[in-house]
Amino acid sequence: MRIAALLFAALTLAAPAAAAPTAVMLGDVRIGLDTPPGFSDTRFTGSPRLSELAESLTSASNRILIFALTDADLRAFMTGERPELRRYLLAATPRRLEREHVTPALFTRFVEDATREHGSAPPPDTDLRVYLDSKPREAPTLLAELRRTPELVSVLQGARVQGESSFWGEKPRYLISTTTLLLLRGKALGLSVYSNFDGPADLEWIRYATERWLEELQRLNAR
Repeated sequence: MRIAALLFAALTLAAPAAAAPTAVMLGDVRIGLDTPPGFSDTRFTGSPRLSELAESLTSASNRILIFALTDADLRAFMTGERPELRRYLLAATPRRLEREHVTPALFTRFVEDATREHGSAPPPDTDLRVYLDSKPREAPTLLAELRRTPELVSVLQGARVQGESSFWGEKPRYLISTTTLLLLRGKALGLSVYSNFDGPADLEWIRYATERWLEELQRLNAR
């Protein structure tokens, strides 16, 4: 019994490394899905805790397709340890459009509705910590528009979130995220990448990770 348990644990811990692209049906269209290197989808766990976290990141009107943690965080979660949750990502689709063929015109209206309250981005040389300190806590604030084409809009957002409390007070904590809305094989998808923000390296990472994930999904779904 102990040997069987150890083998099961080893297979479970190896699962993130063995992850492969999957497919999901949106209406009558099959969409290929994958996660960037170093991340693993958590759907196979069936964990209510992870489902609740994923649902807190997006509107209830969206269907979650992927909620991925870093491989290290998933291993920690599977062994009962506390994951760091410094970086994670999510893919979703609007339920109301799931079975429709999304035309370019319909996608444009979808993007307009989703970005109507974004406001204006600050100048490129803005101190992001100071800027986010001036905004309401927890509320995502537009920091930059990364890409815009007829079939894709990608933006960078940030927020000051609740930090760790100590005898000396609360240590500020900042969260940055990218949201990419894209039209893929006649379906509307939303990709979100999240990271704690400690400095310029995190900005470089989130831009790179967003672009790489997008390119891989487009490659998987090339006709």
